[in-house]
Amino acid sequence: MRFGVLAAVLVLVLAGCGGVGRRANDSGDTAVLTTMGFGLADEVAKTRVERANQVIAPARVQVGGSAFNAQQFLSAVASGTPPDLIYLDRQLLGSYAARRTLEPLRGCVEKQGINLDQYRKAALAEITQDGVLYGLPEFYNNRILMINDAAVHSAGLRPRDVNPSDRAALAQVARALTRHGPGGGLTRIGFDPKIPEFLPLWARANGVRMLSDDGKAAQLTDPALVAALDYAVSLLDAQGGWGAVKAFRDSFDFFGEQNPFSKDQLAAFPMEDWYLNVLANVAPGTALTVAPFPDQQGRPIDWVTGSAWAIPAGSKHKDQACAFIKTMSDADTWVAAARARADKRKAEGKAFTGIYTGNEIADRKIFGELVQLGDRPALDAAVRATLEAQKSAFAMPSSKAGAEFKTAWQDAVNRVLSGKQKSADALAQAQREAQQALDRAAGR
Repeated sequence: MRFGVLAAVLVLVLAGCGGVGRRANDSGDTAVLTTMGFGLADEVAKTRVERANQVIAPARVQVGGSAFNAQQFLSAVASGTPPDLIYLDRQLLGSYAARRTLEPLRGCVEKQGINLDQYRKAALAEITQDGVLYGLPEFYNNRILMINDAAVHSAGLRPRDVNPSDRAALAQVARALTRHGPGGGLTRIGFDPKIPEFLPLWARANGVRMLSDDGKAAQLTDPALVAALDYAVSLLDAQGGWGAVKAFRDSFDFFGEQNPFSKDQLAAFPMEDWYLNVLANVAPGTALTVAPFPDQQGRPIDWVTGSAWAIPAGSKHKDQACAFIKTMSDADTWVAAARARADKRKAEGKAFTGIYTGNEIADRKIFGELVQLGDRPALDAAVRATLEAQKSAFAMPSSKAGAEFKTAWQDAVNRVLSGKQKSADALAQAQREAQQALDRAAGR
């Protein structure tokens, strides 16, 4: 009897959290749709969900806030109780499309009259497999170079001296900007290369495409990629080694008033554009310089990623799910959400630096009408630099083994960082693992 009571409570808890599974009395227009991977963290999310729920009323989507979990999702699919909607990294979507766990969206696009021209082509390409669209894009995360002006000036340098296109000079600058305390521990990271996660940026800076354009061939043994990884690791070694850098980085109050720029714990790094919004919120007086990340020839490059909404093939409420994701990614919805954030920031006396979305129409309105930074020259210049970087955007090709491919190269970098393998050996192993996964996905 105790087991039965616990089981009943567990069912109620899962239903209330909006995770996998659905309420037994859901049917037709009054359904309560479940999600995985999305949360109501801020006014941007809340505004959009409210508008989307109005569109599908009296049905509604109950947002649970849980992160996307591959094992949990596949288990739910296998048991016949998948969520009605999932929100996941666009780089991973191809793996689930290849397993036939996601609904092709051609019918959804036609029924809802979705204008695909509003979305950025690079974002759509990430979620299209063999000409079939499996998702609608969300944010459009740009990677830019962010420099803490105060830290740079304290070393007698200028922001323009932090130049990743000149590798020898950058190594010297990183050492000059690094600070250690009396006991030898790090007190400031001079230049954080952001590996393993930003390896594709360093690869492209060296002219390497880690995955073929058709998403079928891993290209992880290119000598230029090995050199890129060796260089990024050498930057960490010159600042005390991966263990010291990671331990210090993990101690940061990254999202708070005591963030690494405010506390002089970090001089420069490549970072996603959303961190501008964080600094504008918690440390609006920060003196910083932003520039596009350059390749070795000094040309700007911008590795873009983001998430996407997808509908599991086993969803019982596909029409409502389609209407929901259409509204969530529409230009008008994004603009309404951006206005909610701009108004909130204005009321707090803070700057609004914009939202970078996968919807070009939305971004034109957001940055043309809502972002007003004339009285904040540093932030205004930062936003302009980010918009300039977008002109050189690239995304990883869509792949039927996208999740496995990402795991292979990230694991390789981690083995190098932990001292288990040299770069060439780690990437050779990653090449074998990735290609085997790609071949399996292609039925070869």
